[in-house]
Amino acid sequence: METRPPTFDNSYARLPERLFARVDPTPSDKPELIRLNRELGIELGLDPAWLASQAGIHMVSGNGLPPGAEPIAMAYAGHQFGSWNPQLGDGRALLLGEVVNPAGERFDIHLKGSGRTPYSRGGDGRAALGPVLREYIVSEAMAAFGIPTTRTLMAVATGSPVYRDGWALPGAVLARVARSHIRIGTLEYFAARQDIEALRALADHVIARHFPEVAGLAQPYLALFDAITRRQASLVAQWQNIGFIHGVMNTDNMLLSGETIDYGPCAFMDEFNPAQKYSSIDHAGRYAYRNQPPIAHWNLACLATALLPLFGEGQEAATEALKATLDDFVGYFEAAYQAGLNKKLGIADSVAEAKALGNDLFELMAEARCDFTLTFRRLAELANPDALNAASPGVSSLFRFPDSFANWLERWKVLAVVGSEDAKPRLAAMFNANPVFIPRNHRVEEVIKAAVEESNFAPIHQLVDVLKHPYDDQPGFGQFAAPPLPEQVVQATFCGT
Repeated sequence: METRPPTFDNSYARLPERLFARVDPTPSDKPELIRLNRELGIELGLDPAWLASQAGIHMVSGNGLPPGAEPIAMAYAGHQFGSWNPQLGDGRALLLGEVVNPAGERFDIHLKGSGRTPYSRGGDGRAALGPVLREYIVSEAMAAFGIPTTRTLMAVATGSPVYRDGWALPGAVLARVARSHIRIGTLEYFAARQDIEALRALADHVIARHFPEVAGLAQPYLALFDAITRRQASLVAQWQNIGFIHGVMNTDNMLLSGETIDYGPCAFMDEFNPAQKYSSIDHAGRYAYRNQPPIAHWNLACLATALLPLFGEGQEAATEALKATLDDFVGYFEAAYQAGLNKKLGIADSVAEAKALGNDLFELMAEARCDFTLTFRRLAELANPDALNAASPGVSSLFRFPDSFANWLERWKVLAVVGSEDAKPRLAAMFNANPVFIPRNHRVEEVIKAAVEESNFAPIHQLVDVLKHPYDDQPGFGQFAAPPLPEQVVQATFCGT
């Protein structure tokens, strides 16, 4: 049967040439397919049979481009750990092209680990197998949680080693999918160069692609900033409610589309600790769990500064308007966060005491060193009308809670109206807000080690398949839900560049 290559329509490549560099990917020696995300391919309107063919593997490995592909490395800058870096850009990645799915939605097909570009700054432009597998696992888990994210279409081994810290590691390329790869740092790049023409072209492109509803307004760039602020607030609220720690929230790692990107040193919390960090390069804890909302706010202030030149002679009035919108971030975040937490607790949004109940629970969890994910899942089991009398281990039996936890449970049962017929649908929905399975750090490390050291990919396939359905009890896979033993705890994660 004849297979069908992608049909590209590359709007970003039609922007002014100084927004990017045209460069072909570096070919791979012996490319082999590691995993194809068939479901995602179908969602994008792509032919899975073609993607799995030699032509599809060659597209990702750099050994042959399909018709219509226009590989470009995107220019951007960024604030990295609070320090300004005027030029970053795609140093080991290429935007291969854009596809439009059957629903009329536009998506980037992006290669990561595809070789050197003019922005490589001395690096080899390649990616090691481990970070590619980590991004596949975590990005697809985030999608299963319903959190906006870049996705992984394919992972391909290159057959060539890459060298990191004196070690030769197997190389790989990731085919990443996003609604776009335009970052806060992309706008910062042109604002810093006072290239107002390019800045305006880019902002107008972002409006047309992601926020067409603001195009006809009197102040479209102010409305654009408000729309981006709302999306960032919603995104970070979802991170907080799932226990996700990004690890490197630089402005070049924050997409204007409101999707999660860059899964280098990221991790999911095991024991709840507001100050938890994992990233080996985050020495001061700038991007610790509790700091993610204020850092998102800080990043948006950088975006406001980058947008300011677009207001021309009206910059003074625009400054005050942008500041007012920036201040709205706190309210946007708190509303999104509390709504998500209410779902996790089975509490109606109208309950005034819900915020205090949640805060008190987190204090108890921190004191008892509770597992973030299991605590909420056990609450869902207790709240489920069909499981109230079942042999559930409950929460207090899992952790060394102080005596005051019994009082908290009674407050929760009253506020959630546990046992009430009217509350049944809301309490049953807790199962869809509190996953059984997350990408446990120690399990991610185990499957990566098996692939890198033993060329054994069966464990990663199994883990990715389990994480496709994180809210479902899956008999026989309890090991993926269990928290780590003391000797299995992962203390630090690495960016892998």
